[in-house]
Amino acid sequence: MSETQNTSGARSPAPLRTSVPRPDSGISHAWRALRYRNFQLFFAGQSISLIGTWMTRVATAWLVYRLTHSALLLGTVSFAGQIPTFLLAPFAGVWVDRLNRRRVLVWTQTILMVQSFALAALTLSGHITIHWILGLSILQGCVNAFDMPGRQSFLVQMVEDRADLGNAIAINSSMVNMARLVGPSLAGMIIAATSEGWCFFIDGVSYIAVIVSLVIMRLRSQPVRRTQTSTWTELKEGWSYVSGFLPIRTILLLFAVVSLMGMPFMVLMPIFAVRVLHGGPHLLGFLMGASGVGALISAFSLAVRKTVRGLIRMIPLAAMVFGLGLIGFGLSQITWLSMLLVLFAGMGMMQGMAASNTMIQTLVPEDKRGRVMSYYTMAFMGMAPFGALLAGTMASALPTWTFMLHGSVHTILGPQWTVMINGLVVVAGGAWFATRLPAVKREMRPIFRELGILPPVEEVSS
Repeated sequence: MSETQNTSGARSPAPLRTSVPRPDSGISHAWRALRYRNFQLFFAGQSISLIGTWMTRVATAWLVYRLTHSALLLGTVSFAGQIPTFLLAPFAGVWVDRLNRRRVLVWTQTILMVQSFALAALTLSGHITIHWILGLSILQGCVNAFDMPGRQSFLVQMVEDRADLGNAIAINSSMVNMARLVGPSLAGMIIAATSEGWCFFIDGVSYIAVIVSLVIMRLRSQPVRRTQTSTWTELKEGWSYVSGFLPIRTILLLFAVVSLMGMPFMVLMPIFAVRVLHGGPHLLGFLMGASGVGALISAFSLAVRKTVRGLIRMIPLAAMVFGLGLIGFGLSQITWLSMLLVLFAGMGMMQGMAASNTMIQTLVPEDKRGRVMSYYTMAFMGMAPFGALLAGTMASALPTWTFMLHGSVHTILGPQWTVMINGLVVVAGGAWFATRLPAVKREMRPIFRELGILPPVEEVSS
C-alpha cells in the first residue's frame, strides 16, 4: 500500500510490507534488499553499466584536457553536460510521476548507449573535437534529467518492503562506488595503452546489461497515474511540498551547497594528476579510484544499519569530513598523502549523498516521489554544472603562490586554492545544518511514528 496525502495536508500512514521474513543480523542483513529478484537484476545490470559510465567520465576529462590543456574548458564541458538536468529535472519529475517508470528507464538507457557509441566512433576515427564533446554532453544532460529521478523513484517498486528501502539505497551506493573504483583504473590503463575511444565503446556495450535487466523484471502491475491537472500545477505542488517541509528543504539546501562547491573537485583531477603530482593517466585513475574506495567504505557502513533512526545526524558530519578532506587534498603535493586525503573526501561525500537520499526517500509520500526526486536530481546534478564552471574559472583566475619552506621551494597553483576554498564552504555548510538539526528532527518524528520507525506516543508516555 502506498502513502497518500489527504486534503488537509496530513500524511496518511502506510504500513510496511513484511511479506519476506527479515534476517536479524550479519552479512545477510547487510545485503537484505538483494532478496528481491527485481533488485538482483537491477544490481547485476547496473554493476556492469556503471563501470562503463565511470570509464567514460575519466576518458572525457582526459580527452578534453589533452585537446585543450584548459582548466576553463574542463569546467565548461562539465557545465554543458549537467545544465540541461538543472533546467529540465522539475518537469521530468512531473512526467516520471505520470509514466511507467520502467519504460522511462529503458528509453533513457537506450539513448545513452547510442550517445556513448557516437562518442566512441568520433574519437576512434579521429574526428572528435571539443564542439562534438560539448554537443554530446548536452544530449547526455537532457536524458539524465529523466533518467535520474526515474531511477531513484523506481527503487521503491523493486524493493517490496519499504523498510528495506534504505538498505537498497546503501547497496546501490556500494554498487556505484565499486564501479567508481574499477572504472577509473581500467580507463587509465586503456587510455595509456590505446585511446579514449575504446573507453567510450566499452561504456556503450555495458548499457546492454542494464537494458536487459529492466526488460526481464517481473513487476506488480501499478496503474499509471492519470490526471487532468496541468504540468505547471503539478510542478508548483511539488515545489510547495519541498519548500514547505523543513527536513527535505534543509537536506536539499545542504546537498546543493555540497554539489556546487565540493563535488567539482573531480573536474580538476586531471590538473592535479599532471601539474601538482607530476603523473599521467595512470595516476588520474588511481586518484579517482582512491575516492571510490572511500565512498565504498562509507556505503558499506550504511548497508549494515538496521534502521534509518539517527541517520539524519550523519549528514552534517559527512559534509564536514568531505570539506576537511578537500582542504587537505588542496594543500598536499605528495602522491600517497593526496590519495589518502581523497579517500577521506570520498567517504564524506558518499556518506552525505546516501544518507540524504535515504532520508528523503523515507519521508516523501509516494504520489510526489518523482517530483521530489527531481529536486534531489537538481541539487545533485543541477548544481554541479555551476560548480564545475565556477571551479574552472577560479582555477584559471587564482594566482600561483610560491614560497620557501625548510630550504625548499613550494608552489600552490590556482586549482589547489580552488579546492581548499571550496572545502571551507562545505565545512561551513555542515556546521549550518547542525544548527538546524533539532528543528528538523522535531518535524520528522511524527512521520517516523506513522511508518513504525519510532514507537507510538502512547508507548513512549507509558
